[in-house]
Amino acid sequence: MYSQVAANKQKTFFIFALFIVLLSGFFYLIGLYYGDANGYFVLGLIISSVSSVFSYFFSDKLVLFSVRAVPADKGRYFNFYTAGENMAIAAGIPMPKLYVVQDASPNAFATGRDPQHAIVCATTGLLDMMDRAQLEGVIAHELSHVKNYDMLVMTVVSVLVGTISLVADWILRSMWWGRSGRDDEDRGNRNPLMFVLLLVALIVAPLTATLIQLAISRKREYLADADGALLTRRPMGLASALAKIAGYPVGMKNATTATAHLFISNPFKKNKKGDWFVNLFSTHPPVEERIRVLKEM
Repeated sequence: MYSQVAANKQKTFFIFALFIVLLSGFFYLIGLYYGDANGYFVLGLIISSVSSVFSYFFSDKLVLFSVRAVPADKGRYFNFYTAGENMAIAAGIPMPKLYVVQDASPNAFATGRDPQHAIVCATTGLLDMMDRAQLEGVIAHELSHVKNYDMLVMTVVSVLVGTISLVADWILRSMWWGRSGRDDEDRGNRNPLMFVLLLVALIVAPLTATLIQLAISRKREYLADADGALLTRRPMGLASALAKIAGYPVGMKNATTATAHLFISNPFKKNKKGDWFVNLFSTHPPVEERIRVLKEM
C-alpha cells in the first residue's frame, strides 16, 4: 500500500511537470507562428503553473460544483454516515466529508488531495437503492482511492486535461477567426508548414491527454475494487452494488467528460460489453469483468 501511495505522489509530480512542459510548448509553437515565441512561451508557462497550483488545491471544489453536490445532512442520510465512519475506521484514515448529488442514477466518487481533505460523494439514487452491505462496498471502494492517493492523481488529471482541451479550443478558434484586416497579409507571409504542425498538435494533444486519463482510470478501478473488498471482507457486497448501478438505464444529469473517470461506474451508461471502440474511450473497465474478478476473490 505504501509503495502505491509513493507511486501516486510521484505520478502527480510527473503529471504536473508534463502538463507545464506540454502547455508551454504549445504556446511556444503559437509564438513561432505569430512571430513572438518568447512572449507566448512565458504566457504558457504562467498559465500552466497557475493551473497546476489551482488543480492541486481547488480541484475538489470544482468537481463538487460541476455535479452540483451539497453536504450530506446527517439526520437524513444517517446510514451513509455510519457506513462511512465504519469504513474509515477499517481503512485507518480520517472520516471523509460526505456529499450528495440529487440524481436518481446510482453512482459515487471520491475527491480531495489527501486523506485529511477527502470527500466521498454519492447520488441520492445510490443511497436509496443500496442495502447496507452494498453501500459499505461502494464506500470501501472510494476510500481505497482515498487511501492510495488515487483521487489526487485522478482529480488533478481531470482538471489539467480539461485545461488542455479548453486552451486548444481557444487557440484553434483564434487561429481561424481571431484576426482580420491588415493581419490577413501577415498570415499570408507565415510558414504554412508551421501552421499545419501547430494545427496537428492542437488536435492530437487533447485526444492523447484524454486517452492517458482513461488508461489511468481503468487500471485504478480494478485495484480499488480489490482493496475495497478486502476492507469489507465481503466482495459480493461490492459486486452486487456494481450490478445494480450498471443495471440502471439512465445516466447522470450533471456528469461531464472531464469528471466521468472519478465515478465508481461510467455515469454515461455507454460501456457495452463487446464494443471495442466504446471500451477504448470508456473511463471504466467493463462492469461484467469487474464483477467476475470480485466473485473469484
